[in-house]
Amino acid sequence: MGVADRKEREKEEMKTKILEAAKKLFLDHGFEKTSIRNIAEEIEYSPGTIYLYFKDKNELLFALHQEAFQGLIAKFMVVAPIVDPFEQLIAMGHEYLKFAIENPELYELMFLMTAPIEALECRCDVWEDGHTALNMLIAIIEACKTQGYFKGQDSDDLAMMIWANVHGFASLHLRRRMSMFPEEERIPRLQRALEVMIESLRKL
Repeated sequence: MGVADRKEREKEEMKTKILEAAKKLFLDHGFEKTSIRNIAEEIEYSPGTIYLYFKDKNELLFALHQEAFQGLIAKFMVVAPIVDPFEQLIAMGHEYLKFAIENPELYELMFLMTAPIEALECRCDVWEDGHTALNMLIAIIEACKTQGYFKGQDSDDLAMMIWANVHGFASLHLRRRMSMFPEEERIPRLQRALEVMIESLRKL
């Protein structure tokens, strides 16, 4: 490995180290209560080191947010080979819920913390990652409509309804509202609720 390659690898390793420390502190203490100095102390470097990689705290959080969405979109791509669009829609719902359950910290950053949206507002950006994920859902709904499903339904409104429902299932789990049930029942209950929603969609 050449000197340039080694330096690039070291740069990427440091960036990853900073992001992991920031994620931990944002989730443990909250975005507002976490400073660049706190993150620097976590990785045992000076604050100046972090500023070599990220302009400010908002940019750092935005990078985590983008990384998390890339993981979700990769999950959505798994359903792409499914020929039947309604079966694709079913699989997408299950992949979304599975992602939330298996990646609670990432889901928190993506959908439950208000800070990422505030970071976007500071950048004067739209929520591009959210639009990308939602547009994938809308495209599948449109494909379903060509197969005779969802007659007379508006695709955008239907996408919002589906997203809100599946997000609600995920949030109940991540906010520990399912703790009223025995542990072994919690996720199966959510999965059955998702199936009920799917069967309701099938009848539209």
